[in-house]
Amino acid sequence: MKELKGADGIRHRDKTLDKSVLVDPDNALTLHRGLKARQVSMITLGGSLGTGLIIGSGTALVRGGPLGLWFGYSFMGFICYLVMIALGEMGAYLPHKKGFAGYATRYVDPAFGFALGWNYLFKYFVQTTNNVNAAGAVVQYWTLSLPIEVWMVIYIALIFAINLLGIRVFGEFEFWFCSIKVVALVGLILMGLIIDLGGNPQHDRIGFRYWRPPNGPLGDYLINEVHNTQLSQFLGFWSTLTTALFSYIGTELIGVTVGETQHPRKNVPKAIRRMFFRILVFYVGGTFVISLTVPSTNNTLFVANTSKAGAAASPFVVATTLAGIRVINHVINAVVLIFVLSASNSDLYIGSRTLYGLAVERKAPRIFAKVNRMGVPWPSLVLCTLVCFLTFLNASSSSSAAFGWFSNLIASFGAITWMCISYTHIAFMRALKAQGIDRSTLPYRAPLQPFGSWFALCFTGVVLTFNGFSTFLPFVSSSFVTSYIAIPIFVILWVGYKVYFRTTTIPAAEVDLITGKQEIDEEEEEFLAREKLKGPRSRLQRIWDAL
Repeated sequence: MKELKGADGIRHRDKTLDKSVLVDPDNALTLHRGLKARQVSMITLGGSLGTGLIIGSGTALVRGGPLGLWFGYSFMGFICYLVMIALGEMGAYLPHKKGFAGYATRYVDPAFGFALGWNYLFKYFVQTTNNVNAAGAVVQYWTLSLPIEVWMVIYIALIFAINLLGIRVFGEFEFWFCSIKVVALVGLILMGLIIDLGGNPQHDRIGFRYWRPPNGPLGDYLINEVHNTQLSQFLGFWSTLTTALFSYIGTELIGVTVGETQHPRKNVPKAIRRMFFRILVFYVGGTFVISLTVPSTNNTLFVANTSKAGAAASPFVVATTLAGIRVINHVINAVVLIFVLSASNSDLYIGSRTLYGLAVERKAPRIFAKVNRMGVPWPSLVLCTLVCFLTFLNASSSSSAAFGWFSNLIASFGAITWMCISYTHIAFMRALKAQGIDRSTLPYRAPLQPFGSWFALCFTGVVLTFNGFSTFLPFVSSSFVTSYIAIPIFVILWVGYKVYFRTTTIPAAEVDLITGKQEIDEEEEEFLAREKLKGPRSRLQRIWDAL
């Protein structure tokens, strides 16, 4: 914000939004649009497939039972879809390079954008650290001879190197990482179904056996504290919503990748449309298979105990062990490791781009807006990498305890992010209506609106409010802090910025829907012209692009 000297001689901060922060920097000083359609599509899917589904689902199964696990993930999947289509509508209309915090700045209030941006950055500080911690736990399935700290250093160095090589290299790495994840998860789902139907060494047809007592259909969470079966079953189901929210966190990375996506007006809507089917197949289908093949009373599930070794880091590994299938459990554990490393890689990417976006908007030190010749914001990348070493806190606590604390923090920061995206989209729709712009003219029109964004905003707020209910039964200070610390941090950032710069909420009729749009339109036309000069695409090339 600018400072002006009034007639009284006192310097006052200008409450108007500086339009220069709405325009992307010059090409030589900004991110490069190097992500191809197939890369964006695969990263949108695979980037969110990580520890929450592959490892954290074990916690949800123990607490919520098979029915609670499946329904909790299904319902939060619907909420996730509502948030993603809202973000997709804004991203397709104005695919700038400042992330969705830039939309909050433009459509709501600079203070709101500042708080959202830093909230999201803190979330990825924690999430990258959490995935490195989870990778250490996964590798301990094989050996405890090498200290976990050594593995953590190797993981951090690997993901830093991949991100430093530029968006094209990163995009290609993530495309293949995510491809392996998708193929592997399809294989795991099919394998689970085969095991359940009797195609296992024991020729035991499991069916819905684990959905019946004493394993299901619902779990008895905190039964010794509440002394009421119905209440404990409800609490078990409710806890799965938080775990599911943690699992889905990361799908919103499409709002970050739009700044480095080729032909975003076409490719962003394409990725968003595919999101529903991916949620249905991988999350809903994956948790359903887990509920069929692993009893919720199994005491080897990750986070169900305080074992330091990740001897059963994934419910999928537990399923093969229980079915008497040998060797393949090691293959699955290797696949789980790829899941976690890929998630760490994309997390580091998002964190560095979020910090870059804040710096471009002058809401973070300007040094973090610097990029190298490959378009990599290297100061932001270095800082986010250094924060990863917080994972050494795991050395003084069990893997499961650290994973639980980090999961609480990520779920809280993530819930606030989803609420802000939903509210920003509501403000965006208000601005379109106030300025006479028909939503049907947009490159992508989100369905189920405006009710979808309002429902996502309200229900995510309820989940956030009761995120840490278990910390009171009995009261555990460490869990309470990690469950709720994100709320005061966000409020302090929002109010502090608003008070210091004296910003006001932007009226719908005054929201800037134009600045920077022409430059992006011209960029789109230049890209299409270059593609046309390449000549017609072969059938094989079209299939490859459609992946």
